[in-house]
Amino acid sequence: MNLRPYREINRKITKTVMVGNVAVGGKNPISVQSMTNTPTKNIKKTVEQVNKISDAGADIVRISCPDEESTKALKTIIKNVSVPIVADIHFHYKRAIEAAEAGAACLRLNPGNIGSNDRIKSVIDAAKNNNCSMRIGVNAGSLEKRLLNKYKSPCPEALIESAQNGIKILEDNNFTNFKISVKASDIFLTVLAYEGLSKICDYPLHIGITEAGSLKYGTIQSSIGLGKLLWSGIGDTIRVSLSADPVEEVKTAFNILKSLGIRNKGITIISCPSCARQNFDVIETVKIIEQKLDHIKEPISLSIIGCVVNGPGEARHTNIGITGGGNTFHQVYLDGEKYHRMKQKDFINHVIELVENYAKKLKQNV
Repeated sequence: MNLRPYREINRKITKTVMVGNVAVGGKNPISVQSMTNTPTKNIKKTVEQVNKISDAGADIVRISCPDEESTKALKTIIKNVSVPIVADIHFHYKRAIEAAEAGAACLRLNPGNIGSNDRIKSVIDAAKNNNCSMRIGVNAGSLEKRLLNKYKSPCPEALIESAQNGIKILEDNNFTNFKISVKASDIFLTVLAYEGLSKICDYPLHIGITEAGSLKYGTIQSSIGLGKLLWSGIGDTIRVSLSADPVEEVKTAFNILKSLGIRNKGITIISCPSCARQNFDVIETVKIIEQKLDHIKEPISLSIIGCVVNGPGEARHTNIGITGGGNTFHQVYLDGEKYHRMKQKDFINHVIELVENYAKKLKQNV
């Protein structure tokens, strides 16, 4: 049991769309996505990366299909992974048809960029025939020229209108098995677009700050933008876009969800910034423990506080709590109660053992 109380977020209930075996929208858990950055035609490397992303906890993985060779490779890739695959398509309607026939669980495209009505209908037919959902992917960096001429520059209204155009195209062809995104690299533009779109439609929303930047800066940008949307109850599936290893995108996404109490996966460490009162090196200790506990998947809260000022209070609200009590010993709490004292010697290994044993008990109780 996680003893730390969380605020209940009043999430908007949208329609439910299936991406393979993952339900997106409705009252289903907010799913986490990432995207491969290997050449799709390199089947071995792409399969390896998809599996690493999946092992990190991603529910859905997207793969770009820029050419026929990529869609041919997609069929083999899908057979060798266990996570639903979204095929990322731009402009070429044949690639969308090939991806659906290859077994893609979802097609990410912008219907307005696919071409004539006949081409759009052929893509929709392929999706229907292969039980494939779609994502209308609107991006501020690739808005239709008509909308750019109308609004002069990307703005919330332009992104929303583009999404509405895509919705109409699909609905006119009796296809409603889709979700929508309206992304931009600008936080304010993105948030306003999603807020406006959420007010006028009930389709599930895939949220993200596109091209957010490097691991450090992109994490900050995504945390602010996605945090604002999620706190407002907007968002059914998320992707954090970083110029980094896709595994880092997954970790960041789960940390955002965890910080809001939406999905708790792995270790949550509550630790102090340290000061002259600390009875051990908090910063180095937390760094090592976080690395050594990266394999834990069960939701466990761990507080590591260097002294007795805030330590006991924090410890009583976490599954496992460590409070610096002196130069030779520290107090250990378990589920809010004093458990035992622990000597400074072999401190880190003892904490690792405590957490791993706690995780085993959680597994047994499932």
